[in-house]
Amino acid sequence: MEFESLQRRRSSSVSANQNNASIREKRPKRSEVIAKNKTIEELIKTARAEKDHLAPFPDFRRFHVNGLSVCLKSGHGNKLSSPVKHYIQSLLKLNMEGPYGSEWPEEEKVKRKEMVLPEAHYVFVHEVANSNADEMTTVLTAAETSTCLEDSGPLVGFVQYRFVLEEEIPVLYVYELQLEPRVQGKGVGKFLMQLVELMAQKSRMSAVMLTVQKANVLAMDFYINKLRYIISAMSPSRVNPMMQLEKSYEILCKAFNDEAKTILEDREDELDQLDKDGSSY
Repeated sequence: MEFESLQRRRSSSVSANQNNASIREKRPKRSEVIAKNKTIEELIKTARAEKDHLAPFPDFRRFHVNGLSVCLKSGHGNKLSSPVKHYIQSLLKLNMEGPYGSEWPEEEKVKRKEMVLPEAHYVFVHEVANSNADEMTTVLTAAETSTCLEDSGPLVGFVQYRFVLEEEIPVLYVYELQLEPRVQGKGVGKFLMQLVELMAQKSRMSAVMLTVQKANVLAMDFYINKLRYIISAMSPSRVNPMMQLEKSYEILCKAFNDEAKTILEDREDELDQLDKDGSSY
């Protein structure tokens, strides 16, 4: 019996050593981590320095659908004119005061500061004359977009986004996607998010992320059911299910590679293991 017990202990010890060796093999070297972090920093720095993220996508400069024609322009937070600042503030209040409820007064102050920061990038949506718009959606060719900057009309919406690091993953984070009520439901939002995803991949970001108020039911349905975004592992409801009633928002994401999917989307197994071990996240 003692011999069998000794054999089991030795076997267990060998198995443990093998597991530890396997873990050490999987763990990246310090030099590799430093090199990876430097590469990511350069990616984000390069993306932030880009003057016009629309430039590689001339076909997306102008969009016709269901009698509506819009033109897209790039912008930066630290170069906004006073009328544009006022427009952004007004549209935010119109669309978001309801979903935020009593939290809006404080949130409005935060958004006013965020909107003018140099790292804030914009895609502005201008309505243009469209007397011959077809009922079917058409995207103009590069040659036809040359007049877009000349004949653009009033603003009807915007996207504000940034290039940031989330859980050591470079992401394009959509801070705002706002459209006037009269142009909602016409496919413009979907068109803009398709563009955002292309810009993210062009800039070699690993994912697109955004935050949505739970009370904004239409937005939640739009992102999750129509665009196939998922609730991120970073969202309060997944980090700690007990926080679901405390937090009024969800963090959504769409990852473009396996590493980003593992970190930003698929942490169920990790959280389950922490629960089994009696650990807290």
